[in-house]
Amino acid sequence: MPSQGKLRHNPADVPTQFWSLRLEVVMQFIGRVLHPPVLEPRHYPSGYNRSVDVDRPCFADYVAQTRDMLLSIHSRAGAINVDKIVDGNVPFELKPPVPYPGASNKTYRRGVLLTHGLSDSPYFMRHLGAFFQENGFRVMAVLLPGHGTQPGDLLDVSWQEWSGEVAYGVDRLAEEVEEVYLAGFSAGGTLSVLQCLRDKRVRGLFLFSPAFRISAWAALARFHKIYSWLIPSGKWLELKPDHDIYKYESFPKNAAAQMYALTREVNNLLHQYNVDIPVFAAASADDTTVATSATIKFIAHTRHPSSKLVLYTTDTEKFSSNLPERKRAVGEFGETAKLELVNSVFSEQRILSFSHTSIVLPADDMHYGASGEYSNCAHYYPDDIEKFVACNNNPKEDLQGELTDKNLKAGILRRLMYNPSFTELKTSMRKFIDDLS
Repeated sequence: MPSQGKLRHNPADVPTQFWSLRLEVVMQFIGRVLHPPVLEPRHYPSGYNRSVDVDRPCFADYVAQTRDMLLSIHSRAGAINVDKIVDGNVPFELKPPVPYPGASNKTYRRGVLLTHGLSDSPYFMRHLGAFFQENGFRVMAVLLPGHGTQPGDLLDVSWQEWSGEVAYGVDRLAEEVEEVYLAGFSAGGTLSVLQCLRDKRVRGLFLFSPAFRISAWAALARFHKIYSWLIPSGKWLELKPDHDIYKYESFPKNAAAQMYALTREVNNLLHQYNVDIPVFAAASADDTTVATSATIKFIAHTRHPSSKLVLYTTDTEKFSSNLPERKRAVGEFGETAKLELVNSVFSEQRILSFSHTSIVLPADDMHYGASGEYSNCAHYYPDDIEKFVACNNNPKEDLQGELTDKNLKAGILRRLMYNPSFTELKTSMRKFIDDLS
């Protein structure tokens, strides 16, 4: 999902957003006619990584074929550390330790399909994969079409292609396990919910920063086609340096349009069908990419008594007493552990709040962690190059958190990419799994 700005979720009223967007579209059009940004090869489709090949006989072949594809395109692009890039973007599979309680009719009792978020990669699901493996799950993780290669591959992709990849993964997983579970981050969570509404084989969900509702601005993203045939840069919502090797920084309008269409499809189905299976979710109350209130509402309406939401917030008192969604969440089920509130302020670590991107990675992650090699400062580019440079050059001095107006005004801010409470999150997940038995 984009770093900030044009698609940041904002609780402001929709009419105001609509008229503001119309003005911004006009100004953007004029600006790009007069001074069109320069597009680089990565901003065009590579021709790789589209729909799933239904003829793939097994998941291992899918992983091998995708690895070959990624190796080819990143080598051709002259990337440094090609093997490292490929290893982080490729789908993966894990098997539970032996001996572990098996199943009566299948090789394994439980399995989980992991689905990453929009503009992300399977790298984001690696630590969750290890957790599930340790807890006896057969693990498979897919790479969504348009991802893992270059940002231009999101220009023409559709949400139906993403959904098809998830369906393929579920089919392969169901061949080996008795109980199918789905785990998704951001758009991957949305796709997991969509699959469970269509597929009775799914026994439970694990959702991390799920996207049930995004900015109303995304509804108009598809209208770029009116002028982008003349101005190719008009296809892009954000053009960034793309320094990250596991996540696109540049973001095309088609990706926003497809994400909006996907959320509409899911919400339409949720009005028709109930979610009766157990759901575990984790989200930040300060999320600026998606509306966390929609996640709270979703959990409030799930029917299984084991369903649970871990909510990271800077104000636990506010959420424990005054939030209307909180009252709905416990009202139907009584005062249960359905909503677990976790403080998201770590002053000693200069962390102001948790972000959309911080939920699924631990502090010791080598790439995104507290001492990781990547700093998420793309929100300053290109409007404030001075802050962009300062943010990248002095990571230990940066504040960290979500890209809220309040946090951005506090000082140089890196978007938080890891979860300081990841160990506690795993404890909550383990208890949820134990209750499934």
